[in-house]
Amino acid sequence: MVGDHPVPADGALPPRAARTGLSCKMVLQAVGKVLRKSKGKPNGKKPVAAVVEEKKQYLEPDCTKVRVVDFDLKELVVLPPEIDLNEWLASNTTTFFNLINLQYSTVSEFCTGDTCPVMSACNTTYFWYDEKGKKTKCTAPQYVDFVMSSVQKLVTDEDIFPTKYGKEFPNAFDSLVKKICRYLFHVLAHIYWSHYKETVAMDLHGHLNTLYTHFIVFIREFNLMDPKETSIMDDLTEALCTPLPPTPQNHVTER
Repeated sequence: MVGDHPVPADGALPPRAARTGLSCKMVLQAVGKVLRKSKGKPNGKKPVAAVVEEKKQYLEPDCTKVRVVDFDLKELVVLPPEIDLNEWLASNTTTFFNLINLQYSTVSEFCTGDTCPVMSACNTTYFWYDEKGKKTKCTAPQYVDFVMSSVQKLVTDEDIFPTKYGKEFPNAFDSLVKKICRYLFHVLAHIYWSHYKETVAMDLHGHLNTLYTHFIVFIREFNLMDPKETSIMDDLTEALCTPLPPTPQNHVTER
């Protein structure tokens, strides 16, 4: 059960969890606030069609060093002593769903059936599997819509993400969280691979980097994805999860 209070629309932690997860909550809400304000066309210019680039712009040092926080995000994902594991997974998963959905919305008008005829990242094409296991090849916007619709259905299902006091999480809750994380990773990977230029043009790459790094350290902390599934972005993960060198401090010399 996610505490004795419903999870708010922005995915913030319930009061009991908020005391120990305050820093995490503040960081994620700040990112969400900026993303909502920045949604729109990059600098008012006509977007460049998404293309597959041999050179990965998101790996350039000038891009990877841009973040919205400068502290170790690993400290934010560790399970607080007095918080139930399922509560912590539920709160964070809901928050990541909301923020990744919001991050994608900033580039959604550039992600069309023409620019992104398949859902891909690097050299990987993702297929959608419906509830009956039927495999479907679809455009990127169709795939993302399937992801967001299905995850929304899960996180608002009281039998899966309970919010009422005394109601337990289902036995297979961790498997459902892993499924959600796998879908959300696909969306993040696609944004980097196909819509990074637009993200930089809107000056949102620092928020994307922070969101991606936070998400990766979270899934690693609780073993929510097989490393093979995230290997296509290992170069980015290594670049972003490596601590930034300390910023030189300016010393004032009295004359």
